[in-house]
Amino acid sequence: MFMKDHVTKQARRAKEASRKLAWIPVEVRNVALSAMADALEARQDEILEANVKEVEAARAKSTRPNMIDRLILTPKRIADMAEGIRQVVKLDDPIGKFDFEVTRPNGLKLQRVRVPFGVVGIIYEARPNVTADAIALCIKSGNACVLRGGSEAVRTNKKIVDIMRDAAAANGIPATAIEFIGILDRDAVVVMCRLRKLIDVIIPRGGAGLITRVIEHSTVPVIETGTGVCHTFVDKTADLEMALKICMNAKTSRPSVCNAMETMLIHKDIAEEFLPKVARAMIDAKVELRGDEACRKIFPDMKVADETDWSTEYNDLILSVKIVDDVDAAIDHINQYGTAHSDSIVTRDANNAKKFTQLVDSADVYVNASTRFTDGFEFGFGAEIGISTQKMHARGPMGLEALTTTKYIVVGDGQIR
Repeated sequence: MFMKDHVTKQARRAKEASRKLAWIPVEVRNVALSAMADALEARQDEILEANVKEVEAARAKSTRPNMIDRLILTPKRIADMAEGIRQVVKLDDPIGKFDFEVTRPNGLKLQRVRVPFGVVGIIYEARPNVTADAIALCIKSGNACVLRGGSEAVRTNKKIVDIMRDAAAANGIPATAIEFIGILDRDAVVVMCRLRKLIDVIIPRGGAGLITRVIEHSTVPVIETGTGVCHTFVDKTADLEMALKICMNAKTSRPSVCNAMETMLIHKDIAEEFLPKVARAMIDAKVELRGDEACRKIFPDMKVADETDWSTEYNDLILSVKIVDDVDAAIDHINQYGTAHSDSIVTRDANNAKKFTQLVDSADVYVNASTRFTDGFEFGFGAEIGISTQKMHARGPMGLEALTTTKYIVVGDGQIR
């Protein structure tokens, strides 16, 4: 009972703050956000001190290296967090923008205007940078937020929240517009998901288990951010040097993130030439390869890929490899096994590029580029609240506009019906 009452009380405070925040001018919000960015850098030693303890605890539990990479903060990563906030400050305010305006024959003036959701609940796992990104985007878009991070980073997340709340409160933003649930009991997530009158939307960020749990228990509307079983298809007309660089970047630059490549598809006509080159480069980079029978005939030094590999998000230095007959086979494989996140084709055939972009049913579809660019900062959004793989409301990296909805303002002069 204590847990439910505590979480409800926090959500209620956020709801009350959201009504005040909706009336605060963007100039005040921007000043507060700039102060938050400065505070993160000025007080980085406090964040790093908390983070070091949690990284040590994760290592003591033999946590996988890729998960530790998500947890670790460094001065450079904190500087990147601060820069992401400053980029958000520079973005146009979405609140109050009209995207539809008309005067009806009876004289009624109709306007459709962008407004905040109100209170955004974010449930996420062990990436502390999500805390700063979520707060910045919510405050800029006029929303209060209720955050519930993973247990592995609870001290780091709380320190980030405390620093940003202090800066917010000192610059005209209600401190209760930023609520952090530090209760580690997993049922706290279920409580959040059922506070329909206090939380307006829930955004889960994490693995398939977390997202499924939120969807199954929530009575609050959910914006689903999906796992990333991302593909790169190397077509028969591809520039193979370009393809090698793209594939290596997509797999090895940061394998623990959701936009990393998990499956590489190779056209059969260039497999004899390309597969040995890319396989040797991957092995040199400590990547474990799992291939189909056709791949292993060309390059035997890889494990056998089974059916589960094609739909697995490894978040690690593991890559499944398959040889396909043509672009149509690649598209079919991606649509069957992918998670509608990010998929790329490397090709010089304009028709195949067009077919791939039109028929691959993913939020982000690339031509001759790495899937690693699926990121709010890289897309010019300053930061992101998540990468949506659903089709309703928002899709792909979610920036400021994705944290708003619309209302109609109808102005009359005594009209009745």
